[in-house]
Amino acid sequence: MPWAVRGLFAIALVFALREAGTLLAPVAIAVVLTFLLAPAVRYLRRRGIPEVVGAGLLVLLLLSSVVPLAASLAQPASQWWDKAPTTVAQLLAQFDRMRAAIPGLGPPPAAQPAARRSAVAAPTAAASAPPPADPVKERLASEGVALTGVLLERSLVFVISAAATVILLYFLLASEHWMLSRCVEAIPRRRARALLLCGVRAAQREIGRYLFALGCINFGAGLVTGLVLWALGLPNPTLWGVVVAVLNFVPYLGPLTSMGLLLLAGLVSFNDLPSMLAPAGAYALIHAIEGNLFNPWLLGRRLTLSPLAVFLSVMFWGWLWGIPGALIAVPVLIAMRSFFSRHRQLRQFARVLEGDFNAPPTLRALLRPRSGFRGNPAPPQAPSGAPQAAAEEGLRSVRSTSDRG
Repeated sequence: MPWAVRGLFAIALVFALREAGTLLAPVAIAVVLTFLLAPAVRYLRRRGIPEVVGAGLLVLLLLSSVVPLAASLAQPASQWWDKAPTTVAQLLAQFDRMRAAIPGLGPPPAAQPAARRSAVAAPTAAASAPPPADPVKERLASEGVALTGVLLERSLVFVISAAATVILLYFLLASEHWMLSRCVEAIPRRRARALLLCGVRAAQREIGRYLFALGCINFGAGLVTGLVLWALGLPNPTLWGVVVAVLNFVPYLGPLTSMGLLLLAGLVSFNDLPSMLAPAGAYALIHAIEGNLFNPWLLGRRLTLSPLAVFLSVMFWGWLWGIPGALIAVPVLIAMRSFFSRHRQLRQFARVLEGDFNAPPTLRALLRPRSGFRGNPAPPQAPSGAPQAAAEEGLRSVRSTSDRG
């Protein structure tokens, strides 16, 4: 196939995925959660519990932990929603004060000098004249009404997508063993079957470890943030702790969004400047400690990815599907690295995606023949027995799967 046709096909595929985001985003989230929970279903099956029952137990356990928390946060969220008009008015008042301090950005003058002279002659007419319109305030008011409509529409879409995700998660967990067996059986080559099964199991392990470790980190960050905000006197600290814990699953953009929301909450909740900046500043300190201390310790080097690849993946999937896409950006990257590392022609792409702690060779050394490297060593190559070892591991998985089935 010519490269031009492949490029057009890739562009068409990207825009097709974007248009089908409402349908495909719940499927992608359910697949990621299946990678996380499938080992638990297999463990229950080895203990004599059928997959249908085990999948139902896990889904019920997940719902029993999420639904009560969401119900307890509904009242604080509704309070902030009811205070939204007052909050917007306060922000506009503070915005007017800041605009008045900057030359050229203040509201238009009430009248010109000629109008002042006429106002002296006709004070009653000048008093009854309407004040000039402020285009900035009108634009903010219209955007606020549009934002309310968008939020209501997105809330309905979110409820439908959440229900579809839960149902899909149950069916995927209940039939994960059957679907994987059928996919492996459809591949004619024995070695390809082994490599596919080995890649899927490795992706499941790495995604499960990443999500579990990141969930523990985010739970701790949300708990500490809620306690600090409670000590600072910010209303509804539990709500903000949960928001911080959820948004932390999105690298880079999630913490920035949390910091901006806490800054707005501080602006409308306090009167003096230090108290306004304290919530956002406290969260910035907590995130700095979390990112530099706990993330490297719990995630480890095995789950480390290239920061550039992570940022580009978050931008791409966030543009494609919004918040659901940003949430699955890193698991998708982990799965791609797992599959690329087991394909001989794509192994170099896996090295680009993973975080490499070793110093790269110099450009002069790369231009020499491979046998003539004398300075920095050549990039470490995968051992010649790696594909064979991966194939043997996959074959053992196939035998054990067929024996248990």
